[in-house]
Amino acid sequence: MKNMKFKLSRIEKELTQEQLAEKVHVTRQTISLIEAGKYNPSIKLCIAICKALDKTLNDIFWEE
Repeated sequence: MKNMKFKLSRIEKELTQEQLAEKVHVTRQTISLIEAGKYNPSIKLCIAICKALDKTLNDIFWEE
């Protein structure tokens, strides 16, 4: 399942996948895989992503 909330949050902050990847110290491919729903990030990475995007874990990673 694609993580559209994650992708939309990244776009709202006007960050490319590469820019976000640099902020959270992962590769662009990792960000791409998370957005595509093909990679389950660690809680540490989830928190780093949320801080970089000024969002909460619930905002980005909670499934409805």
